Amino acid sequence: MLRKYSNHRTQSDNVKLGALTAFSAGMVNVTSVTVFFAFTSNITGYYAVLAQEVSKGNWYQGAVVLLWITLFFLGSFLSNLVIIQGKGRWSQYISHAIPVILELLSILFVGIYLEFFYQNSLKETEILVGALLFAMGLQNGLTASISNSVVKTTHLTGLTTDLAILVSMFSKRENRHNQGLVNKFHLLLSIMMSYVAGGLFGGIGYLYFQNGVFYLTCVILMVIAFYDFYKIGRVKRLFERRKREVLVQDS
Repeated sequence: MLRKYSNHRTQSDNVKLGALTAFSAGMVNVTSVTVFFAFTSNITGYYAVLAQEVSKGNWYQGAVVLLWITLFFLGSFLSNLVIIQGKGRWSQYISHAIPVILELLSILFVGIYLEFFYQNSLKETEILVGALLFAMGLQNGLTASISNSVVKTTHLTGLTTDLAILVSMFSKRENRHNQGLVNKFHLLLSIMMSYVAGGLFGGIGYLYFQNGVFYLTCVILMVIAFYDFYKIGRVKRLFERRKREVLVQDS
C-alpha cells in the first residue's frame, strides 16, 4: 500500500489504501461528532464558520476555527514534506509510513487524554479537535501525494461529484468498456462505502467501547503502516530462497 508512488501504483494498491484510510476517517469523524459535536475529517464547513464568526466580531471563536484550518493544512504540508525530503535519504516505504505513524500518535493522544485526563472543558475540546484535524490532514496529504491525487479519503464532496460524473459518462456504451473509467469508478465507490462503513462502525462502536474507538482506529493505521513491512520481508525471503536454489543448481 505504501511502497509505491504515483503512476507506479496499481489499482489494487489504491483500493487497499483508499478503503482502509477512508474507513479510519469515517470512524474518527463520527466519533468526534459524538464526543465533541465537531467534524474533524474535513474543513470545508469551517471556512464558512470562520467567515461567520469574524462577521459577528467573535474574534476568539474565529481564531480557534482558523487554528483548526491551519492544523489541517500543516498536517497535509508535513506529509508531503516528509515524502519529498525523504527521497534519497530513506526508503520510499519509510517516507510514506512516517505520516501514518504521526497520524496514529495524534489519534492515540486524543484517546488517552479522553480516557484519563479530560475534564470536558471548552479549551480541552478545542485542542483535541485540533489534534484530530491535524491527523486527518496528515492522512489526506499522504494519500493524495503518493497516489498522484487519485486517492483522497477524509472528505467525500469532490469524490461524490467525480462519482456522479463517471456514472453519467457510463450512459455512453463505449465508456462502459473503458477500463480506466471502470477502475476509477470501483476505486471511488470503495472509498465512499468504506467511509460510510467506518462511520457506522465508529457510531456503533462508541456505544460499546466509548473512547476506545480511537484505539481501534490506531489498530487500523498500524495495519496500513506495517502491511508493506510484512510484504517487503516476505519478498526478501523469497528472493533469498530463490538465490540459494540457483546457487545449488550451479554447483
